[in-house]
Amino acid sequence: MVKKHKTNDPFCIAEQKNIMILFNYLGETLGFFSTYKRAKFIHINNMLNRPLKRFVCAHELGHAILHPGINTPFLKANTLFSINRLEREANEFAVELLMPDDLIKEYNTIQEAAAACEVPFEITQLKRFF
Repeated sequence: MVKKHKTNDPFCIAEQKNIMILFNYLGETLGFFSTYKRAKFIHINNMLNRPLKRFVCAHELGHAILHPGINTPFLKANTLFSINRLEREANEFAVELLMPDDLIKEYNTIQEAAAACEVPFEITQLKRFF
């Protein structure tokens, strides 16, 4: 995906894939993915800080790519650790997108790489190393 789109920025990839990103107040919900009449939307809580908005966008982009026909329920604050298969797959997608292997090699620890990539440390356990 990064090679195809020449970026790992989830906002740029969503734009290239004609997925509209909407920022709204969503209460406790971080974000969600939806479709309406073949149009795709990523909804992001406008109250989040910039790094978390980026992670939520990557997560919801994962839903758009991996689960295009499914309107995801809501990604709430405590679902970052969900054991739900769809949520886990979207988290794995986000970690792989935001923490490329070549970038991780520049750091001594996964914690340093997570901080540099602005990925929630709790999710880094999903990173696959090759």
